Amino acid sequence: MAAATLRALPLRAAPGWSSAARQRPQVAARAAQDRGPFAGKFGEWRIEPEDELEVFSYRSALSLVAACFGAGTATALAPEAGWAEALAAHGTALAALGGLSMGAATLLIHVYLDPLKKALQALAAAGLAGGVYLAATHPELPLPAYVAQHAEAVWLVGPSFAALTGIAVKEGFCFGQRESYLLTFLIPALLLGHLSGLLPGDAERVLAVAVALLLAVCAARKFTQPVRDDIGDKSVFDFFKLSDQEQQARLEQLRGEQ
Repeated sequence: MAAATLRALPLRAAPGWSSAARQRPQVAARAAQDRGPFAGKFGEWRIEPEDELEVFSYRSALSLVAACFGAGTATALAPEAGWAEALAAHGTALAALGGLSMGAATLLIHVYLDPLKKALQALAAAGLAGGVYLAATHPELPLPAYVAQHAEAVWLVGPSFAALTGIAVKEGFCFGQRESYLLTFLIPALLLGHLSGLLPGDAERVLAVAVALLLAVCAARKFTQPVRDDIGDKSVFDFFKLSDQEQQARLEQLRGEQ
């Protein structure tokens, strides 16, 4: 009787399953639409998997920079705490990770002007080299502690922070992020204030905390942006990869299509 009753009942999919089944094609269509094609200055372009990986790597590099700076700031605020002492003991390793991440970010960032991108890379490399020199010649102290106690050391590690300021300028100019605008002024103020000795100790710590918090916000917000934002107009980058003859042919092709 039960079996006969079941056979007589109309078959219906569970509401949740039916809804999910209807949504899957919509989600796939939206995902495909998010990847393009997009109209660029030099033709249509699409977001490829390698583009997504590059953007994720750039954002991850910025997150590591923010995390390393935040960890160093935290140890300065609580020097007598057990966890702070343990973290401070690895300050040189944290500084190295932050410097390498800064370099990676300058390699992965999308900037239309290639000389500007190369300048950011040179600054990051110079700051990393300066940090390596200080760590090698003054192994008695973790690198952040040495820089904190010897203001003149800013001349050697400062270029990395100059590169970070450049990235903040780019993020603020392109996306209007308020935290990036603030970092554009606060990072140089922190470094120059420490170098000149004009900032009292408490003011310097407050400024360092502000920079650490803003860096964390900036890095976190990057993951909420569409991938397309960090890529920019990919057709511009593809165009400049072409030879002079190929660029001329591409321009003539675009004129013919107008």
